[in-house]
Amino acid sequence: MAMTDSTGSTWRYRWAHRQNDRRQRAFRAADEAWRRRDDELRRLRTLAGSFHGSTEAGAGLPMELGPGEVVFWTLPAAQLVEVRHTAVLPAPELTVDPEPPVLRPRRPEGVKVVDAGLAVLTNRRLVLLGGRGRRDWTYGRMTGLSHDPGAPVTLIQVLDRRRTSGLLLPTGAVADFRFKLTLAFADAIEQRAAVVAQLDELIAEHEAARPARPAVLTPAQARVSTLLPGGRRTVAVGVALALIVPAMLFESDPPVRPGPVCGSGSRRRSR
Repeated sequence: MAMTDSTGSTWRYRWAHRQNDRRQRAFRAADEAWRRRDDELRRLRTLAGSFHGSTEAGAGLPMELGPGEVVFWTLPAAQLVEVRHTAVLPAPELTVDPEPPVLRPRRPEGVKVVDAGLAVLTNRRLVLLGGRGRRDWTYGRMTGLSHDPGAPVTLIQVLDRRRTSGLLLPTGAVADFRFKLTLAFADAIEQRAAVVAQLDELIAEHEAARPARPAVLTPAQARVSTLLPGGRRTVAVGVALALIVPAMLFESDPPVRPGPVCGSGSRRRSR
């Protein structure tokens, strides 16, 4: 049996049910997105505070690690790319991107693949062990670094090499590579604490922006205007017309009724 209010109507209850359902669905979607971002921020914060690479990860690699050098990340399916003509790249920054853009598996125009092989990221350098040779990017000689926002490409400029080069990676490996490259570079310049502080600030800002659960609407909050197709606007237009039409009728001239016409040519009544 449908519930009714004191007037015997059920539309107020239907309105409250629809509004509460819509508001709850919107809240659940926003809360789910908020939780996903919160989980990712805290995961990155844990890595930034505790991950420092390992020497064991370098076992079996076809390269020799230097004293104190540890491995942060490896990928066997990396491609070496070069750019013949390019502007000066921005200096490397310790910026964390917790929401990386969606990347398309494409090679940007002007970027040429010249080799492929195993990529190794350490706390001292980035190395590609390719079929044609080895390419090193030492952090101490790095002058420019750019992550393509739309493609899985990272370009690097160093002091002892004229041509800009870098890596083209599978899209699924890009986010982890870019974050761990940030950590490795931060360690090289002794600025790991700056990355941790940045993540703490992002977490605090995100916590402050947590979606609030909406208040439950009651049937008493329904308005008669919700019954009309145009809502309050329709009511406003109706009220305006109700005021304008009588005013127009009042201001218009009254109609002229036809009457007898008197003139000099009228006949006199006969005696």
